[in-house]
Amino acid sequence: MSNTNSLSGARGETLGLIHTSATLVPVFAELCSKYLPHVKVFNIVDDSLIKNTIACGELTPSTSKRVVNYANSAEEAGADFILYTCSSIGAAVETANTLTAVPVLRVDQPMADKAVQMGKRIGVIATLSTTLEPTSDLVRRRAIVANKEIELKSVLCDGAFEALMSGDAATHDAKVGAALKQLSQEVDVILLAQASMARVVDTLDAADKRVPILASPITAIEYLATILNH
Repeated sequence: MSNTNSLSGARGETLGLIHTSATLVPVFAELCSKYLPHVKVFNIVDDSLIKNTIACGELTPSTSKRVVNYANSAEEAGADFILYTCSSIGAAVETANTLTAVPVLRVDQPMADKAVQMGKRIGVIATLSTTLEPTSDLVRRRAIVANKEIELKSVLCDGAFEALMSGDAATHDAKVGAALKQLSQEVDVILLAQASMARVVDTLDAADKRVPILASPITAIEYLATILNH
């Protein structure tokens, strides 16, 4: 999909963050405070976007339309740049970028671009198929843009998301940790398709982190810092 807005040309001072979970607001607030101290930030939260996507097993046209509408709302609210912090709705975010006068970015694009630069064998790991597929597709397309050949290995941690939702964080972390250890032996770099998995990386021993493991929140904000900081 072609982007009509130049992500590299933005020099705005107000960043609009659009979330599908309220739990992501403090995560990005901390990152923005550290990396974008002079940028004004506001949040829009609607967890029905991800709930509907999970329930339907895919991003539907009606949900996509609402995703795009939030970009228009953020623009009207004064955003000079808009970041969607959920990977599962990425396809609709790319559509929003073609229909909005200010740049719109999906949170996992900087991570995908960085991974493509770092290695040929790229691993993507997720606990939801609705997130794994969009992120894997994005990595393939960003590799084409970069004119690089890659080998992609996608891993779904079965049962981990359900465990987390039922309050069993220990089982979630164990499943994700085991998958990360195995995948690190097979690829050059690993992408975490969901921000909720990043805390598991901190629990791994150095010996188990054989390759770089990228998380989308910090990678996206570091990228925006190169654009929005004057």
